[in-house]
Amino acid sequence: MSVKNPVKRLLMTLTQGVYVVGVGKDGLRDAFTASSVMQVSMQPLMLALAVNPDNASYPLLAAGGVFAVTVLHSDQSALADFFGNHSARDEDKLNAVPWHVAPSGSPILDEGLSYFDCRVVASHPAGDHVVVVAELTGGDFLQKHGRPLRYEELGDMDGSDELLPDHLGTSGVEPP
Repeated sequence: MSVKNPVKRLLMTLTQGVYVVGVGKDGLRDAFTASSVMQVSMQPLMLALAVNPDNASYPLLAAGGVFAVTVLHSDQSALADFFGNHSARDEDKLNAVPWHVAPSGSPILDEGLSYFDCRVVASHPAGDHVVVVAELTGGDFLQKHGRPLRYEELGDMDGSDELLPDHLGTSGVEPP
């Protein structure tokens, strides 16, 4: 898949994985694709997640205060596309895949590589997203082997080329 915007290609050189984030509260559950997940602390062990507050799953994340991050395999770009480009406003995405509940009550995709279970401790506005900081409460491997899916492997699946500022798209350097 070709990506034309040079800034998008530049951002894709940041080492980012692709994840499905499951959220839940009071028996309601949903999941969405995220590429902005990172470790932010060792003591206590914490992750940060950037999420668009307009995402249909965000109110469940905010109300429930927990989430689970499923790390996708390198061959699961179709799952990334499905959870990223379908909305819970239109369908129950979790009906399409096997999943189970983490100790927090959040959904984990059965066929992922691994998962992290998290409890929200803070959130901060950040442009068109909210950065959610969470303490890691658990996690495990779901498969013995595999390479995580990388953001760069998705091309412009998320449609973010159109969101980047025009003045940053003038680089003359082509990626290798």
